[in-house]
Amino acid sequence: MKLNIFLCLSLIIVLCASEDKYTSKYDDIDIEDILSNDRILNNYVKCLVNEGPCTPDARELKNLLPEALESDCAKCTEKQRIGTQIVLEYLIENRPDDWECLEKVYDYAGVYKDKYLSNKTTTITP
Repeated sequence: MKLNIFLCLSLIIVLCASEDKYTSKYDDIDIEDILSNDRILNNYVKCLVNEGPCTPDARELKNLLPEALESDCAKCTEKQRIGTQIVLEYLIENRPDDWECLEKVYDYAGVYKDKYLSNKTTTITP
């Protein structure tokens, strides 16, 4: 009986802890490789704005993106925060048409763009 209670409590703790942060399985992806590859980046953008099919990875991003933006990436790992900043700066500065399409879906009031630009670090140009 005590073992069952212990196992149940352990499971609850693990499940709750896993909800504190987004998965880190993509943290080691080379973001600059994606940003410098028009085909891959175009496919991500099309998925995110509902104009094309989504890979499983893109679908996961699409599902998490609204919450991550609204919560100021509260569940993001440090690598995800840095990666988000790099991607947003790159899109805003180098692909304004794509940014405008994404903004219409995810940031129609311009709140997130202003927030991320105020935290701007460096210009990324892959």
